[in-house]
Amino acid sequence: MEDRSFYNEILTEHNIRPEFKVDIQGADITLEGVNPSCGDDIVLKLKLDGDTIVDGGYTGSGCAISQASADIMLGMVIGKKKEEALDLASSFMKMIKGKASEEEIEDLEEAGALQDISHMPARVKCAVLGWRTLREAFGYEEEEEEEE
Repeated sequence: MEDRSFYNEILTEHNIRPEFKVDIQGADITLEGVNPSCGDDIVLKLKLDGDTIVDGGYTGSGCAISQASADIMLGMVIGKKKEEALDLASSFMKMIKGKASEEEIEDLEEAGALQDISHMPARVKCAVLGWRTLREAFGYEEEEEEEE
């Protein structure tokens, strides 16, 4: 795991200069994701070419963690096939639950910097909002969060 300054640097960068916080026109999939416990709200939009995600963006508002996580996620899944994106989402969920292997965390690249969120139960739903919305957009219902 990277040090806390690296974690803060990644969150700050994705909040100040989010690359994917844009309203995508002509999206093939649009889905709103809401975290009712704190009010985070995103609208995820994806463009597909067959089963490949060719473009994506999100709009909405929320805390630094939810917004940075959604931005990082889109950077990772654009250009990937649906199944690859869902595999990344599964690895992210496992990491947040403290159950991912080192290899899975490495595969998450920048998203791995959010690993410490697993020790902050109040922030877990913030970190997984974009990833959960991605899974739901492809028809996968996320199992309920395990109680801490």
